[in-house]
Amino acid sequence: MERVLPFRFDEREKTFWLLDQRKLPFEEVWVPCRTAAEAAAGIRDMVVRGAPAIGVTAAYGMVLAHLSGEDPAEADQVLRQSRPTAVNLFYALDRMKPYWGNSQASLEEARAIWREVEDTERAISQHGARVLRGQVLTHCNTGPLATGGYGTALGAIVEAYRQGRIHHVWVDETRPYLQGARLTAWELQKAGVPATLVTDNMAGYLMSKGRVDAVILGTDRMAINGDFANKIGTYALAVLAHYHGIPFYPALPLSSVDPTLRTGADIPIEERSALEVTTVRGIPIAPEGFPAAHPAFDVTPHALVTGIVTEKGVLYPPFDEALRAALDR
Repeated sequence: MERVLPFRFDEREKTFWLLDQRKLPFEEVWVPCRTAAEAAAGIRDMVVRGAPAIGVTAAYGMVLAHLSGEDPAEADQVLRQSRPTAVNLFYALDRMKPYWGNSQASLEEARAIWREVEDTERAISQHGARVLRGQVLTHCNTGPLATGGYGTALGAIVEAYRQGRIHHVWVDETRPYLQGARLTAWELQKAGVPATLVTDNMAGYLMSKGRVDAVILGTDRMAINGDFANKIGTYALAVLAHYHGIPFYPALPLSSVDPTLRTGADIPIEERSALEVTTVRGIPIAPEGFPAAHPAFDVTPHALVTGIVTEKGVLYPPFDEALRAALDR
């Protein structure tokens, strides 16, 4: 799979460059970040998105804080406030804390976090490929653009195609931000995997016609019981898959599991601007001033999950026991 990574670090220029995912697939524009505040803005404004990629960006945001002479505690707080739902953000910042005040050690830890993302996603791709067959449906974006590695759910899809286990992918457009249409479709095209773009409300029809054999998608945060938050629309897909008897798999690194949360009810859900619903790339699609809701994520209960794809294998119910055992390994 041709990987187009969402960021790169130039140590000589003391700059962390973000590929502006708001511009894709029409333009490839790189945004420079030289301070923690600029890295936080890149996360908040969705220049970079996807839980693992957000974590790596936050880690390098702390590196930038050291290189630019910012106060580490203040930089840490600015980064923590950039987006509330993806636990990888907080995981990465907690990893960076012991290295406050040491720019070289901070850089080495950020590099380690990025390497671990890559190693973890190689394993997720292999494990996930084994449970897929036929035609697969996915939602949002879980490839290299969302992670900085090889991808979680999309990595498994590409690997399954390479192994001849699947032959076609249905790509949800993922309203309102269109990550599926703009990003996943682009990545699958580059990977040479046969795929078809569909609107989010077509999934039930496809399932009713027997044209979906499995659903696999990503995870921004998972509670210890297996409830998980992912891009808005995930819960509806889980309900549809359950009704039609279709296997449903979230794919995630174990760093996306938050063992402090007993259930998904405790996961904070980010509310984004109504303008992202009432406009598309700045073009109005609703009457001016009309109110719109925009929860960016929803929570899927573990009872609707077939298995959880992780770097340590596919976990099956009871998920609280399986997740605790995997985290302790």
